[in-house]
Amino acid sequence: MQELVYIDGELVPREEAKVSVFDHGYLYGDGVFEGIRTYNGRVFKLTEHLERLYESAKSIMLFIPLTLEEMEEAVLDTLRQNKLTDAYIRIVVSRGVGDLGLDPQKCPRPTVVIIASKISIYPREYYEEGLRVITVATRRNIPDALDPKIKSLNYLNNILVKIEANRAGVLEAIMFNRSGYITEGSGDNIFIVRKGKIITPPTYVGALEGITREVVMELAAQKGYPILERPFTRHDLYVASECFLTGTAAEVIPVIDVDGREIGDGKPGKITCDIMRAFKDYVMNNGTPIYD
Repeated sequence: MQELVYIDGELVPREEAKVSVFDHGYLYGDGVFEGIRTYNGRVFKLTEHLERLYESAKSIMLFIPLTLEEMEEAVLDTLRQNKLTDAYIRIVVSRGVGDLGLDPQKCPRPTVVIIASKISIYPREYYEEGLRVITVATRRNIPDALDPKIKSLNYLNNILVKIEANRAGVLEAIMFNRSGYITEGSGDNIFIVRKGKIITPPTYVGALEGITREVVMELAAQKGYPILERPFTRHDLYVASECFLTGTAAEVIPVIDVDGREIGDGKPGKITCDIMRAFKDYVMNNGTPIYD
């Protein structure tokens, strides 16, 4: 079946899905985005993702020419037209076409793109065996410069982390902020387990306020696991009994080695596996139905 992409109110075949080279999203990374998953014919946390999209846009004074309700319907229609039940959705809203200067006022109308397709960040075997990761020299952007709460098209900070991971021959890497506290991976939130407690960095150190992160915290609390948001260091990561990453694309994936140091016994931990099962059950049974 031909894949269709939503561009400014129209669904066009994938090979015809094009935006102008003068679009400021292309020229300057001026825009915002969201990644959303669907499972079993349901969109996972659609309202929450769209609210975050609109908050990101408001923060950079980018007007989205659709109401939140209209955007929701556009997402659902794109999924329906592509006959998808399990998919990855990427919404991109750029500043739109302007001149070669960076002045946003010269972009009269934003560009809105919705892609509904598939994504596989990590091979399936790593969800059973666990990831080996490294820590990197690249530091997280400070919130005063570019707040991580904004899902900006400017992802160079994260890309530099991915380049370091690639050069080291691993699939993911972990960033610190400039104070030496762990923030997140190139595209995932991070959790560790120490002395039976699940710990994740607070957003004020530079971690994204991830929607999957929030769900995992709720599921962990429901299961009776103590869960803390507090800063932690490289040392805390090295001596953790378990570690896992979360994200819309990544879902929940175990980490078994950091910088050559085995985490726990070098296998996905008991709590991690319990959270993975709970998350899978949750996403398969909750969400906005695609088809009435």
